Amino acid sequence: VVGVKKGGTRAVLEFIRVHPEVRALGTEPHFFDRNYHRGLEWYRSLMPRTLDSQITVEKTPSYFVTKEAPRRIFNMSRDTKLIVVVRDPVTRAISDYTQTLSKKPDIPTFEGLTFRNRSLGLVDTSWNAIRIGMYAVHLQSWLQYFPLSQIHFVSGEKLITDPAGEMGKVQDFLGIKRVITDKHFYFNKTKGFPCLKKSESSGLPRCLGKSKGRTHVQIDPEVIEQLRDFYRPYNIKFYETVGQDFRWE
Repeated sequence: VVGVKKGGTRAVLEFIRVHPEVRALGTEPHFFDRNYHRGLEWYRSLMPRTLDSQITVEKTPSYFVTKEAPRRIFNMSRDTKLIVVVRDPVTRAISDYTQTLSKKPDIPTFEGLTFRNRSLGLVDTSWNAIRIGMYAVHLQSWLQYFPLSQIHFVSGEKLITDPAGEMGKVQDFLGIKRVITDKHFYFNKTKGFPCLKKSESSGLPRCLGKSKGRTHVQIDPEVIEQLRDFYRPYNIKFYETVGQDFRWE
């Protein structure tokens, strides 16, 4: 699972690891971005033990925006299947900012970080929270190494409204039986998203941690409008490239 941050990658990982044919690494190894110098043996040593019939999954959402990651993954195995969880880039940016704010309460306002010049509507694309959502740009680096048939895009929105449907497609993509179905999920009203009735390791319900489902910071609607305009051409290019309309409007 190579991306994207605040898209729903943790949910996808927790949901897919319920499948008996999947083993997943719980933490983010950051091998293909930060820890590449440690070598492939180090990376392998982190992985859960699997049978020949099982698929090993890891997730590090920052891979999607790391220039070297596609080449490095390709050099390890050109057959790797890649999952990218995407959501409306405007919502994603606000979620990203909300997360940072919870750790560093003294950062500038969202508006202040978003624009280089607000009156001219110049968006600051060097700010990570904005840059990550330019999916069409990042995707180009991946397509130099991997065909679209090896990349599966999960809708972060549908993951909330129809988790079984989205996970059904993920299982199809991985070539495994549709074991994870409606009966695995219930909707948690407090958090505002679906949770697993049973986790892989115990018979207890499993919801994502406290850091998930935070209430987003309130943003001036005009700022949101300007960001929508900014992302529109990137979104359209992305839809055209992947052949899928995510309806982010």
